[in-house]
Amino acid sequence: MERVRARDIGLNLGVLEPGPKNSILDVEGVKVGHCTLIRGKGKLIPGRGPVRTGVTVIFPHGENPFKLKVRACSHVINGFGKPIGLIQLNELGELETPIALTNTLNVGLVADAIVQYMLDLNPDIGVSTGSVNPVVLECNDSYLNDIRGRHVKYEHVYEAIRNASSTHMDEGAIGAGTGMSAFEFKGGIGTASRRLPKRLGGYTVGALVLSNFGRREDLKIGGVPVGLELKDYGRSRIPQSGGSIVMVLATDAPLSARQLGRLAKRATHGLARTGSYSSNGSGDFAIAFSTAVKIPHYKDKLEFEERKVHDSYLSPLFKAAAEAVEEAIINSLFKAVTVEGRDNHIRYAILLNKVVEILEKYGRLKR
Repeated sequence: MERVRARDIGLNLGVLEPGPKNSILDVEGVKVGHCTLIRGKGKLIPGRGPVRTGVTVIFPHGENPFKLKVRACSHVINGFGKPIGLIQLNELGELETPIALTNTLNVGLVADAIVQYMLDLNPDIGVSTGSVNPVVLECNDSYLNDIRGRHVKYEHVYEAIRNASSTHMDEGAIGAGTGMSAFEFKGGIGTASRRLPKRLGGYTVGALVLSNFGRREDLKIGGVPVGLELKDYGRSRIPQSGGSIVMVLATDAPLSARQLGRLAKRATHGLARTGSYSSNGSGDFAIAFSTAVKIPHYKDKLEFEERKVHDSYLSPLFKAAAEAVEEAIINSLFKAVTVEGRDNHIRYAILLNKVVEILEKYGRLKR
């Protein structure tokens, strides 16, 4: 069966309607770009390969993100991770660079490339104004990739930046998701969105995930114990332990940084619906940003006003975030292809024909 998304097989998760792309790109202005690195095969030679990794970048809008910042906040579900930039992000409530995703040991090099990109774009940084805060998050792809080689270099980050599009993005074993595993299947990049009805503002919430977590038996799809049903298919002799996920939420709803922190927390609910319990050794992080207000770096007034949704109307946005994250994770599994990596380790793509059979047995599909 070809690699398709959840809704392509009649699996509708949640009750809210998706946006037209069912993607984080449904939030106007958001752009996503990937660079994928696949080289070599066979025995691991630390520092040389095989290479199964990459980088993914997410822009909040199509303009200069340093000169026009957006409101943002993050939430740490389980802190076994090496992100860069979250302390200042939460302190100021502002995102001023693209968000980059990569593998664990490549965080520093990718952050350096993001800094250089921002310096290229803004000659005033460090001269007539302050420094810049790169935001980079990671998951560990060492089961398939020579992670010691730190193969993502400046040129790959810049390629991902050049590839950034607001009209289309690929999912699965692509970009930062190239070497990732989820529920002992092939995981990686996934996305989905939800749009509120007009009476609730008509706002959109989009999610992009980097999935790299979970034991096989814990996987649930639409509440169905699919992992148990497929527990013996293509399972490695080395079970997946720990693992991580990064969840990025974008919205066009005018939210304060405090409210975005609350929105980011709701990613937890979507994650849990797929069977995660944030095991020891798991790094689970969520970032939420709003495109509704662009905050100029240079301010000519002492005071300024920002619109924001009243707290009493946040619940539908929270629901949208949970549903979008859940579906994005499932899409990351459904769209991923089988990948053979270092030492002939294999992560098999989830068997979609078997998934369809299981979901039909439980009466879960809408045809």
